[in-house]
Order: sequence, then structure tokens, then C-alpha cells
Amino acid sequence: MTETATRAERRTGRNETEEERADRMWGELIQEIRVAQTGVQILFGFLLTVVFTPRYADLQDVDQVIYIVTVVLGACATGALIGPVSLHRLVSGRRVKPQAVRVASRLTFVGLLLLLATMTSSLLLILRVATHDAFVPWLVASVVAWYGLCWFVLPLWTRRRYTTD
Repeated sequence: MTETATRAERRTGRNETEEERADRMWGELIQEIRVAQTGVQILFGFLLTVVFTPRYADLQDVDQVIYIVTVVLGACATGALIGPVSLHRLVSGRRVKPQAVRVASRLTFVGLLLLLATMTSSLLLILRVATHDAFVPWLVASVVAWYGLCWFVLPLWTRRRYTTD
């Protein structure tokens, strides 16, 4: 093996072509999306039923606005997290898998951000209705900080800490 190949193998940890790498990354991405899709679809389905309950009419105007924003965010998150499946189906066989993986990865990231916003606004609405205490915004902010730590800070720290040049 040449010195360049050895360095490249050490860096990637694999000896795979661009197409093999795209296939592997696509499989990993789809597994990740399955987890997020399930959560967002259950949450979105639940949100859709709220408007049809008798209690909805009793909500304050601000809570109804929070609900509408939450439903729209949930719909957008669902679309973004299902988008990679449609992307794959429409470009399958066109020899653009590496590019499709990059686009699907970005779409998934946007979906995760929208899921974060949906969960945040859902939590805000539920806690506002369940309690009318002033600590609700602080509690929601704490949970959002926890999501940020688990979903973004820790993964980015891990990537920076353990990625070699």
C-alpha cells in the first residue's frame, strides 16, 4: 500500500469507494430517520386530535395560537423527515447517490430542528394549560437546553474531540 492510501484508510477507517460509502451512509441515515419519523408522526397525530376536543374552545387565544404554530411546525417536521425517502425514490438509479445522501442528510437535520421546535411548543402549550405558574417558561427553557445538549452539543463535541485530521 502506498503512504497516501494508508493515511486515507487510517482517516476513514474503511477501504470503500465513493459509491460504497454512499450506500453505507444512506443505510445509516435511513435508520436514524426511522427513529425521528416515528416520534414526529406520533406527536403530530396527537396534535391533530386536540382541536376536536371540547376543551380546545376553552383555551385562551394565546394558547390557541401556540397550538396552531405547534401543528404547523409538526407538519413541517414530518415533511422534512419524510423528504429523504421521497428524494431517494425519485433519484434512485440516476447515479447520484453521494449527492442524494448529502441532500437527505441536510433535510434530516432541518427536520430535527423542526422537531425540536415542535416539541418545545408542545411542551409550552401543555404546561401552560396544566399549570398557570410563572415557572413554565423556565421549565421549557431547561428542557430545550437539555435537548440542545443531547442532540447537538454532545455530538458536536464528540465529533471535534475524536475526529482525526
